[in-house]
Amino acid sequence: MRNRALLIRLGLGLVLLGVPRAALAGPPYVTDDPEPTDKGHWEIYNFAQGTLENHTTATQMGVDINYGGAKNLQLTATLPLQAGTGEPLSTSNVELAGKVKFLHQHAGGFPLDVAFFPRFFLPTAPGESGAQLLLPVWAEHDWGAWNLFGGGGYTLNFGHGAASPAAGSRNFWQQGVALTRTLRPGFVLGLEYHGQGAAFRGDRALHGLNLGTQIHLHGPFSLLGSFGQGLNHSQTIFYTALKLDL
Repeated sequence: MRNRALLIRLGLGLVLLGVPRAALAGPPYVTDDPEPTDKGHWEIYNFAQGTLENHTTATQMGVDINYGGAKNLQLTATLPLQAGTGEPLSTSNVELAGKVKFLHQHAGGFPLDVAFFPRFFLPTAPGESGAQLLLPVWAEHDWGAWNLFGGGGYTLNFGHGAASPAAGSRNFWQQGVALTRTLRPGFVLGLEYHGQGAAFRGDRALHGLNLGTQIHLHGPFSLLGSFGQGLNHSQTIFYTALKLDL
């Protein structure tokens, strides 16, 4: 227990030192998967993520904490900071979520794992006045070294945000699918499509492709990363994280 507490403090400390994670997702992807953290275990992502478009950069860093609260139940809290071109470091919206896996794939039977993963975003960033609630369903099929997962859901957008204070907020759909392959133990590569509708009137829908990887380093530590490009816009996105499995 003492070693576990030390590792948790180390993970939180790395965040404060600026160790680099993107966002709504099954890291390092934007798309999530239906697999919850094992009961009684922790997954801690010290992350940095960002977007670059028209010589303007927006970054976010923090800690993403997942805990296996029970069999087929994951509890999640994401505590980020944010900064942008010409803007100081500040708090970002806190995320609270719970993943419930309710269908299981098995040989000769149902081919998918399926989970419901509602996520609530608290408006704690400067200038934000509205919360968001994402209601997604995620599914996965595994065969050999391959994994195919995807799904999506509807986001309820309450109120106006600093990103577009004059425009009304909109509810919107988001979706994604990812295909990954384990090339050797501890080394995974993947390709992802993701998209979402406009969150505010006057905004545009976003669609993109990402390449991602997960590399086991040693013991509880893994390195995750992804890099992608917009399909209908010039936005470039990245994500990197140091993961602790406890």
